[in-house]
Amino acid sequence: MREIRRSLHRYPELAYQEERTGRRIVEELDRLGVKWRGGFASTGIVAEIGQGGDTPCVALRADMDALPITEETGVSFASTRPGVMHACGHDGHVAMLLGTAALLRDQELPGRVRLLFQPAEESGNGAARMIDDGALDGVDMIFGGHIDTHYPVGRFTVDQGLVCSYTDPFVIRIHGQGGHAARPHEAIDSVVVASNLVMSLQTLISRQIDPAQAAVITVGRFVAGTVHNVIAEHALLEGTIRSAHPGTRERILSGIRRVIQGFGEMCNASIELEFFGHLPAVINDETATAIARHAADRVVGTDNVISQGHPSLGGEDFAFYQQRIPGCLVRFGGACTTRETGPAHSSRFDFDEAVLGLGAAWLAEVARAGLHSLGS
Repeated sequence: MREIRRSLHRYPELAYQEERTGRRIVEELDRLGVKWRGGFASTGIVAEIGQGGDTPCVALRADMDALPITEETGVSFASTRPGVMHACGHDGHVAMLLGTAALLRDQELPGRVRLLFQPAEESGNGAARMIDDGALDGVDMIFGGHIDTHYPVGRFTVDQGLVCSYTDPFVIRIHGQGGHAARPHEAIDSVVVASNLVMSLQTLISRQIDPAQAAVITVGRFVAGTVHNVIAEHALLEGTIRSAHPGTRERILSGIRRVIQGFGEMCNASIELEFFGHLPAVINDETATAIARHAADRVVGTDNVISQGHPSLGGEDFAFYQQRIPGCLVRFGGACTTRETGPAHSSRFDFDEAVLGLGAAWLAEVARAGLHSLGS
């Protein structure tokens, strides 16, 4: 698994471009004698182990895609592709699921275990496309896990209910009037409009949302202007809204619309708002969570199975699977203790590879437990 992970890490691929990753996966599946099919969500792969026919089926998911980040970890197996990096552990997830295939392939299972190697979790909602292409057909329950460096190796978090937030990416386009930097009264400065808009959006969280309800608005991209002495006519803002309650989500969405309408009128600018790529919340099913917790107890011991506490404001397209069938997403502790690393989605992200064996063991255990539960 370590060799597989490092091989994938050296050659990361963005959403729907995971072709080399896919070849590495099927090479390993062929070596293990596990049957597979490709072409799901463009680059996704589905494999299956166990009895055929109309038997219970449990699915396990691993995401495959990398992020548009230039790596700065300094590890010997660092990305060879400038501007692309596995900065969220998906290389580890693929390695774990292949390890699970090795653990399960020779066992007598009371049903079928379906392995989903999914593209485009970071962007593109690959889970929804996997479902559209039939990846969940005949599946009764689904499980998945995510490496999390907030916790040490050997700790798993298992929680019932909401564990990852609603996610609403947005784009705001501001159209003003260009002009000379020395004559601002002749122009409508889109940079000033956009700057004030960024700050005003934060008041939606600090002054219009219940402090007890988790939520955040982040503007991650601001583009405007072409030269220092010209007032920019256009500006672009891109960001994301994260919320842990459906009522809070609706309040923020309607609030952004009001703020933008008011700013447009106040500044005499045209402002367009577009929401795209909405992710539902990850809500762990009660029965699936009980199975996941039992499997975690067996793998790492009851004392090492903990709660993550408050729901994460991270988004996860695993939620699409849970809208169709019962499922549970857990977290695998993977913090590095021998050197300093960065958080997920940073250029210095890395994890302790000791988590790979534990993750594979849990996936195999939860698949067996899920099948026994479905067959009882």
